[in-house]
Amino acid sequence: MKRIGIVSYNIYANFTNYGSALQSWALNQSISKLGYFPVLIDYCPDILLNINPLDPFNNSWDKDEETKKMIDLSMPSIIENYNKFEAFYSNQFNRSKSYNRINFNDSTNEVDSYVCGSDTIFSPDEFGLDDGYLANYSHMVNNSISYAASFGDPHFSDVQFIELNKKLKNFKALGIRENLMIDYVKSQVNVPVHRVIDPTLLLKPEEYDRITCPNRLIEQEYVLYYSRRYNPIMEKYVEDLAKEKNLKIVEISLRAQNVNKGHIMFYHAGVEEFLSLVKHASFVVTNSFHGMIFSVQFKKEFVVFSRALCDTKIVELLKIFGIEDRLLLNGSESYKPINWERVSSNIEKERQQSIDFLSKSLKLL
Repeated sequence: MKRIGIVSYNIYANFTNYGSALQSWALNQSISKLGYFPVLIDYCPDILLNINPLDPFNNSWDKDEETKKMIDLSMPSIIENYNKFEAFYSNQFNRSKSYNRINFNDSTNEVDSYVCGSDTIFSPDEFGLDDGYLANYSHMVNNSISYAASFGDPHFSDVQFIELNKKLKNFKALGIRENLMIDYVKSQVNVPVHRVIDPTLLLKPEEYDRITCPNRLIEQEYVLYYSRRYNPIMEKYVEDLAKEKNLKIVEISLRAQNVNKGHIMFYHAGVEEFLSLVKHASFVVTNSFHGMIFSVQFKKEFVVFSRALCDTKIVELLKIFGIEDRLLLNGSESYKPINWERVSSNIEKERQQSIDFLSKSLKLL
């Protein structure tokens, strides 16, 4: 059985990230279902070599005193959360040895070929066109495909475009997550290039049951408030919504002081608990791309707030779902009830096309 190494943004990060873990798990499951042996490559890109996820203040976007206070208060939860993620990566995958630029050539002892993706691994702003993410090591060239790789909201210099053009030619096929760069990528290569959906949508909702906490974690009816970056407008929105609908607020964020406002803080949640919290919520308010995806997977009423560097991927996916009005900027926007039958039909169509691309691309390796 051919061994396929998954190279993506997951184990090494500024902060633990449910989306990164779940997109890797979903791609792992999808590759396995197609008859291959997937291996999660424990790869650290250059830009993250000196990042310590247990020192989150140095990794945060905001450097003010209030942020530092919130992080200090949250440290017990941060440590618990980190340990749960480590267990998830070790227990739910065939996990490789640890690699970086120095020893990555040795990964050929564990895998035969590579899939780069998903997440914003092609983003020059986030990862600087990393050689591992763009298959630029000698053993990856012409032995790799990408699946749902994303450029994020990219800003390329002329020099970066030259570097990108060269590295794109390393792939046998390119699955790109958003339309934004599709035409450009096609102009640079002579291999299949297709827009595909995020790996988390390749699986049907019930396929997540095996890694979802079986028990309901909160007895009361609640709104799940999952914040990837503090937004006071979003926080006011969720508090007004909870009051209007008589719901408790379950919050995943580093705003530890919100326990004083009656919020049930859950930053310590592992991947399995996160899925359960979304699945049993009455409503979800988030500015997370994957928070949005799993709200849709579990057919939850939700809104997603705009967030810097994330709007392209959020807007494009909401268009695929057919529910663009669920993106909020200031919290005063109105939206229509969700036609879940139509949304599910749209996803199924995209799912089949994306699985077909993944299947055909893996056969090229």
